Amino acid sequence: MSAVTLAGLRLELDPSGAVFAPEAGVLVVADLHFEKGSSFAARGVLLPPYDSLVTLDGLEGAIGRHGPRRVVALGDSFHDAGGPARLDPLVRQRLGRLAATADLVWVAGNHDPALPASLPGRVAECLELGPVALIHDPSACRGPWIAGHFHPKARVTVRGRAITARCFVADGERLLLPAFGAYAGGLEVRDPAIRRLFPGAFDTHVIGPGAIHRLAGRPRRAALPAE
Repeated sequence: MSAVTLAGLRLELDPSGAVFAPEAGVLVVADLHFEKGSSFAARGVLLPPYDSLVTLDGLEGAIGRHGPRRVVALGDSFHDAGGPARLDPLVRQRLGRLAATADLVWVAGNHDPALPASLPGRVAECLELGPVALIHDPSACRGPWIAGHFHPKARVTVRGRAITARCFVADGERLLLPAFGAYAGGLEVRDPAIRRLFPGAFDTHVIGPGAIHRLAGRPRRAALPAE
């Protein structure tokens, strides 16, 4: 399990895209984007309508590995304001079971700024994990923070082939999480929108098949070891 230290807090990076704080028993995910498929379908763009189930499978897998007492979803948990109402009854039922075993907390994002109280779990404006703020968009936060919103991805080379993979971005005071949702896109980590969040050098932790690879410093066209 890969780990980083953030403002003195040890955090475990999970290959699903979640991060776990073992001392606090808190699992954090960002940008689930539940019901993105049904949102696109309403606009005539037909996608397989299984993204919420696949995303929830991944979330339950991370919960099973870590056994958290609290699960925090850092905003854009739903792709649009109508997402909670479109949830498949099976997904809602499974979220209800999750909320019965852990404190499930929804933080609002730009896609879902007003979350209904009827959701399993509870809604919070913001949260803190010791000295660390748990927020959706970190643009106006001085840190330390754990955030989502930007969906970071890194372009790397494996066996001479360039691929793009989800990644964590960290510098000891800030941790940017990859998007967790099955249909979520991504922004290249070298994009100015991400780089301006980190005033100095940062590490990129690239999610590969079965492993997370740390690339030290500002990434260029980095090469990963062959699997």
